[in-house]
Amino acid sequence: MIKSLKVLHHPLADSENQLEVLENSLGSIHPTFNEKLELSGMYPLHAFGIDILQLNLGKMCNQTCKHCHVDAGPDRKEMMSRSMMQLCLDVLKNSDIDVVDLTGGAPELNPDFRWLVEQIKKLGKHVMVRCNLTIILANKRFHDLPEFFKQHQVEVVSSLPGFTQDRTDRQRGDGVFEDSIKALQMLNLVGYGQEGSGLVLNLVYNPAGAFLPPSQAALEKEYKKELASRYGIVFNQLFAITNMPISRYLDYLLSSGNYSRYMDKLIAAFNPASVQNLMCRNTLSVGWDGYLYDCDFNQMLDLKVSTLNSQHISDFDFENLKNRNIVVKQHCFGCTAGDGSSCGGSLTI
Repeated sequence: MIKSLKVLHHPLADSENQLEVLENSLGSIHPTFNEKLELSGMYPLHAFGIDILQLNLGKMCNQTCKHCHVDAGPDRKEMMSRSMMQLCLDVLKNSDIDVVDLTGGAPELNPDFRWLVEQIKKLGKHVMVRCNLTIILANKRFHDLPEFFKQHQVEVVSSLPGFTQDRTDRQRGDGVFEDSIKALQMLNLVGYGQEGSGLVLNLVYNPAGAFLPPSQAALEKEYKKELASRYGIVFNQLFAITNMPISRYLDYLLSSGNYSRYMDKLIAAFNPASVQNLMCRNTLSVGWDGYLYDCDFNQMLDLKVSTLNSQHISDFDFENLKNRNIVVKQHCFGCTAGDGSSCGGSLTI
């Protein structure tokens, strides 16, 4: 089993070391992200509301994917407590935030996951879950997750790096593709992805190497054709997401000698049209310990929100947070390259 960088005591397990690489390793040969924003007339970058509250329920996962920006895995023990979840529920109850995005690790591994989903639905909010698919087959206690998701009308967003076994297993581990296909078929069986069911199943693609994703629209057509013909699987949308130079993917870039070339690609492909729709502008990310971040990527680099008086869910101040200035660093080029990238896929299609 691949161990997490944290358990290996790897230097890149420290967010400060990651930032040192990102901010200083290439010297002054590239513009900063803020300089690019300024040249495009979009500096400083600020939020324009909070439509989505993204909750990281913990870093424990049943997989240890080679590209993971969370450095998640079975050996990670960080978990959001029920008391912290209750603070999040209090915020949701007293705000007009409509969507709650549950992520991890594998969020389903949190022992209070189902309780949290039920409580959020009681508040009339829409729930999304970032499900890695294999968790459904990992243990008998998870086999009924498709039915649970259906019962609570949960939108399921699942990673599937390819529609072939070799590509998927190389990135996510041996046996992952086979279990992912079985899990997708189980989701289809209860209605997910089926036309007219109202049960939304979206898939996520991210590149296996140091390159940008291809056209999301073209890739979606190919995925739908291949998954349907090979396995009888249907789904709603495919999200193409650029790999962020963070954590285990940053380690891959450095160890393979691809870091400089990859950053060159991201910076050269900066697309001003993507900035308007960046997820940090309408999303707030909550860490497993309750600290607040502009996005999931900033969370993994320990870059807390700029509102000093409201950096934890216990001090949540909607008015200050909804118009906050976004904290940006060089990794942000990953979200603005090409068609742009977010948790909901391309930004400029």
